[in-house]
Amino acid sequence: MTGELSKVKIQAYKDKRFENKHGEFDLPINPEQLSQSFKVEYDAAQDIGAQGNDLQYKCTKPEEIKLEFTFDGTGVVPIKGKPNTFYKDVGKQVQELLNVVYTMQSDTHRPNFLRLLWGNLTFGTTNSFDCILIDLQINYTLFAPDGKPLRAKINATFVSYIEAQRRVRKEGKQSPDVTHVRKVTAGDTLPLMTHRIYGDPSYYLQVAKVNGLVNFRRLLDNKDLRFPPLEKTEV
Repeated sequence: MTGELSKVKIQAYKDKRFENKHGEFDLPINPEQLSQSFKVEYDAAQDIGAQGNDLQYKCTKPEEIKLEFTFDGTGVVPIKGKPNTFYKDVGKQVQELLNVVYTMQSDTHRPNFLRLLWGNLTFGTTNSFDCILIDLQINYTLFAPDGKPLRAKINATFVSYIEAQRRVRKEGKQSPDVTHVRKVTAGDTLPLMTHRIYGDPSYYLQVAKVNGLVNFRRLLDNKDLRFPPLEKTEV
C-alpha cells in the first residue's frame, strides 16, 4: 500500500524466457537515483551538396535504466527481517550483488537474465523491467583504519531484454518489411493479395515464385501463402 517502504529487488533467471528463477538480491538502501533512457536511431547519411536531410528511421534502441545506490557497512543500516541486526560488511554485499547480476554461470556460460522490481513503480505498462546488466561501477568512499571498505557507491546500467519470439509478437508488425502468411479466401487473386500486403500488385509474380505456384490465376481456398519482406521479392 502507499507509504509502505519497498526495497528494489533484482531477480535472476537462467533462461531468456524468465521461467527458471536462479536467485535474487534486495538493495539494502533504495537508490538515490533511477533514470530511464530512450533512444531512436536514424540514418543521417546526406547527399553531397545537400543542405538538409530526410532522416530515415533505422530502429528503436532497447530502453536503459541506470541505478545509483549505496552499500553501507558502518552498522547503521538494518537488515530486513532481522531485528537489531545491521549491515557491517560492504565486501560481502558487493559479492552477493555480483553473483546475481554479473558473474557468468557455469551451466549457461553467461550472466543471468534479470528482472527489476520496486513496489508499485511501473516501467511502461508493467511493474517489472526484464533486462541484462551492461555496466557496473563500484566506488569505495569510506574505509576503516585497517583498510576495510565501509561504504561503496554503485552505478549500474541495465538494458531491456525481451526474447526474440515474444518481441515479434509484442511488436505485431504489419508492414511490408516483414514476412506475412495469409490464407486464401473466396474471391482472392494473387495481385489483390499482393496489393493488400505491399500496396502494389506488381509483385505477384515474385510471390508466386516464392510459393511455388504453377497456376497463380487459380488459387485454392484456405491455402496459406507466404509474402516475404519486400526487398526479398526482387528477382
